[in-house]
Amino acid sequence: MNITNKTNRPISVPLPGGKKLFLGPGKTGQIVPKSATHPPLVKLVEAGDLETDEGGHGKASATTDSSKRKAGGQGSGQSTNIRRTGDR
Repeated sequence: MNITNKTNRPISVPLPGGKKLFLGPGKTGQIVPKSATHPPLVKLVEAGDLETDEGGHGKASATTDSSKRKAGGQGSGQSTNIRRTGDR
């Protein structure tokens, strides 16, 4: 389930279990459907600060702006941990 910040300021969305989701202005994040009934979250949706889409099961993404995501692989570092010993 996607949730979108409709305000012009960053917002901290309270979730069950003491967790929080931080959303920038106009950004979208994902929550589990169980969290949608959490009273503080319901209050923000009713106030118009947040909007939910009640369905979308897609890949997890903190933003919908794909231009800010980096393309490519995981990195260019070593893939194994080697302990170096001796003179360096």
